[in-house]
Amino acid sequence: MGLPRLSLQGITKRYPSVVANDAVHLRVEPGQIHAVLGENGAGKSTLMKIIYGAVQPDAGTVEFNGREVRIRNPQEARAMGIAMVFQHFSLFDTLTVAENVWLGMDRGTSLEQVTSQISETAAVYGLELDPQRPVHTLSVGEMQRVEIIRALLTRPQLLILDEPTSVLTPQAVDKLFVVLRQLASEGCSILYISHKLHEIRSLCDACTVMRGGRVTGQCDPRKETIGTLSHLMIGSEPPQVHVGAREPGDTMLEVKHLSLVREDQFGVDLHDVSLAVRAGEVLGIAGVSGNGQGELLRVLSGEDVRASAGCVQLEGVDVSAAGPAARRTRGLHFVPEERLGRGAVPALSLALNLLLTRSESVSRGFLKPAALAQQAAGIIQKFGVKAGGPQALAQSLSGGNLQKFIVGREIDAQPRVLIVSQPTWGVDVGAAAQIRGAIMALRDAGCAVLVVSEELDELMELSDRIVVMAKGRISPSMARAQADASKIGLWMSGLWEDSHVEA
Repeated sequence: MGLPRLSLQGITKRYPSVVANDAVHLRVEPGQIHAVLGENGAGKSTLMKIIYGAVQPDAGTVEFNGREVRIRNPQEARAMGIAMVFQHFSLFDTLTVAENVWLGMDRGTSLEQVTSQISETAAVYGLELDPQRPVHTLSVGEMQRVEIIRALLTRPQLLILDEPTSVLTPQAVDKLFVVLRQLASEGCSILYISHKLHEIRSLCDACTVMRGGRVTGQCDPRKETIGTLSHLMIGSEPPQVHVGAREPGDTMLEVKHLSLVREDQFGVDLHDVSLAVRAGEVLGIAGVSGNGQGELLRVLSGEDVRASAGCVQLEGVDVSAAGPAARRTRGLHFVPEERLGRGAVPALSLALNLLLTRSESVSRGFLKPAALAQQAAGIIQKFGVKAGGPQALAQSLSGGNLQKFIVGREIDAQPRVLIVSQPTWGVDVGAAAQIRGAIMALRDAGCAVLVVSEELDELMELSDRIVVMAKGRISPSMARAQADASKIGLWMSGLWEDSHVEA
């Protein structure tokens, strides 16, 4: 064997409450697609940030192309030929897509050249994107495309991908895999972090497993099963979510002929959207990110109250003009797709983050710190959140653990209607099964659940009925038994009969 592209020896990183990486060794060959597998909080993202220069190790050495290097910042990493796509995006909201990409490019490249390169790369790789759009108008899936294209434009020798397909459609994932295999054939090494075990088996030719900050095993994922990979990662196979037949009850949430002009020039107009969710059922909304899901969810959550009277009803009561607090009072709770900044305030503790949607621990305008801490501790325990206790800052949690806390916070409120967007984005298989199980338990208890997800497998597992959203319109609904990936994929292009969703 020749010189490895990357060699890590004894990498250690300590934080006040945890050892994120403990004497980690890792070797990646040229042209290799190498998976790093582990449950949430195993230390994978910290290790990738060390390779990219965003975090400095306390001990250990990094060798790149056979030479020991000290990567002091991401700019030095990019100059060496290392690019990274983060799970949590590093984009400036007020700048355009092109301006964000331009910031990381060589000073000799003009903004016009970058704009042209983005359009060309997006077309080649099937990652539709408008370079002139401000980032704050993009959905999470579209932001993911910006990060991927930005990394591809640098033509890296080592490409680090942290949950790159978490909000991509199956069709986009297939196209991305073609791109990654092509890059690998040209000698580019790829470090691939994903909790989607079927992707790792399909794409990767080597796998390093981490648990508790340590490397606990290595394997060829092509020779493993989903079950054995899961066992390597979490010590057991993930529990199966059992979906029993249930007769739905009364309509809890109904949208009637909702048409709404977008609030900004890059948004999506909603056209005659109608849907209904009944007690004791899960309605799934499929679709490519950026087709009106964000606009619809803002209307349903009460963040956008421009809907005409009668368009949004909770248990037959018109709430079109009611804000989020009034809807929560009526039993509607909401989990947004953006964890940090919308689902949680990064710099506040988990206990204080309860105040975003829960008010039980407030009396006559005064907080009850002990009650808040007790409530947060209960959610942490019940949903298996790995955190340093109720006072841990939201930003200190891994993405998957923060997701478990946010979902747990809303489920713990015992809602009558629950709206969840991307419930298991970036969550490991064990935690994903736990979240899905909690959603199904809520449904079996009579809650009406609306799930928006770009994970077709997830929708097929959870939903009693599925609709598709495309270009601001909603398809007719279909029972889970009638749905299949090819039909849903066709409907994602807006190709369905001109009929309305069943009430």
